[in-house]
Amino acid sequence: MRMGTTLRVARPTDRLDEVVRFYADGLGLERLASFEDHDGFDGAILGVPGAAYHLEFTRKRGRAAGRAPTDDNLLVFYLPDRQEWQEAINRMIGAGYEPVQSFNPYWDHAGRTFEDPDGYRVVLQNASWSA
Repeated sequence: MRMGTTLRVARPTDRLDEVVRFYADGLGLERLASFEDHDGFDGAILGVPGAAYHLEFTRKRGRAAGRAPTDDNLLVFYLPDRQEWQEAINRMIGAGYEPVQSFNPYWDHAGRTFEDPDGYRVVLQNASWSA
């Protein structure tokens, strides 16, 4: 892989509207695109305009997607600025989502974990990451 590659994380859901609300209203991502009845699928793509990543959530008509297989299925967002991190936490709580205890206690040291309507978890980590 090289710079300029875009990452799309896609997963199915039985609760499309609730999941979109969690990631848009709670996490603060924007709806970049959506579709209905595209070969039997409905979906929404959320992200930050211009960022090299986005999330796609789909619902297949007539087929159940189920819940997250474990409590350790995570998306981790590194927010090094303490004020930006606290604002993100406050936005989640203001949208009605309370932090949950992480399965792996590492994430509770400098982060907060939230569970989406399907049981998948998002960690807002107050740290920087460089590879």
